Amino acid sequence: MEDRPDNILVEQAARGDGESFTELCRRYYVPLVAIGHAILGDRHLAEDAAQEAFAKAAVYLPKLRNADHFGRWVAAICRNEARDLSRARRQPRIDDETPPAQVPPRADETGEVVKAALSQLSSDAREVVFLRFYDGLSYDQISAVLGISEQAINGRLRRAKKKLAEHLRRHGFDEVDL
Repeated sequence: MEDRPDNILVEQAARGDGESFTELCRRYYVPLVAIGHAILGDRHLAEDAAQEAFAKAAVYLPKLRNADHFGRWVAAICRNEARDLSRARRQPRIDDETPPAQVPPRADETGEVVKAALSQLSSDAREVVFLRFYDGLSYDQISAVLGISEQAINGRLRRAKKKLAEHLRRHGFDEVDL
């Protein structure tokens, strides 16, 4: 089953084949969690968003017009679920005007500074960063999930890395080479 293309699995799952839908879930779980994490900033909530996306996909799969677009379709569902969860949480975004650190950050502060830097990226850039660097997806895999070209992925990553480096330098990380 692992060697069957997505479009065949989608068609079989739409006709009620549970094993085919399970395989689609296995293939897309990690990317969906990354998309949710990019929006929510919380891995556990991102997992909730991915699971909700699969639940909705199971219901609406027979309405999917193009089986080749399953990846981007389920990614859009997950994106919407994550945004709904984010609105429900009403977590304020970290302000970009945080004063720069006067001393080098301690190790326990590093994670918070990185989170703040990531929160400054656009949601599109954050998704690509999470898919590429947190989950190790290839450009081809990211392209399949987001429905964008590898050139667009490369551009988003380049711009994101530049913004991240600028933010980290402003907050006491002098030696930043992304």
